[in-house]
Amino acid sequence: MPLPPHLNPVSVLNTIAPEKDVDGLTYLSSGQLFQNANGFVPCTPKGIIDLLDYYNIAIEGKQCLVIGRSILVGKPMAHLLLDRNGTVTVAHSKTPNLKELCLQADIIVACVGKKWLVTEDMVKEGAVVVDVGINREDGKLYGDVDFDRVSQKASYITPVPGGVGQMTVYE
Repeated sequence: MPLPPHLNPVSVLNTIAPEKDVDGLTYLSSGQLFQNANGFVPCTPKGIIDLLDYYNIAIEGKQCLVIGRSILVGKPMAHLLLDRNGTVTVAHSKTPNLKELCLQADIIVACVGKKWLVTEDMVKEGAVVVDVGINREDGKLYGDVDFDRVSQKASYITPVPGGVGQMTVYE
């Protein structure tokens, strides 16, 4: 991905053999994830859960906001947070009340791919912010979160580059 315009991404993805679908993108893998059956869990959402566990960040009973709705990160992330008894809201770059939703969230996972979509005034004091966004501009990498400013308010925050991507991408 991305594929040439004449190819249907869903059709192409579903040619992947289930035993090789490590990103969990086929119909079978997605269904297994959402029915809590054995199967591959997409590596980025799984890595984020592992990261939260490593730092003993409780998910249960927390207001969790996933900003992004992709089949690779956003939707599986929301499901994994739900499985941990988080109260989950899914938003995206076109959500009209995004700032209000962010200000209610104890945990924010930003995975849209829009430079600095989440700014300091959108994050409540002490929130946990996980930035998964990758944005290239003028030869530099940026996240979905304005790290320098939001880090002044967040209790935990991941940087871009050098954060979640380091756990999920082998270079």
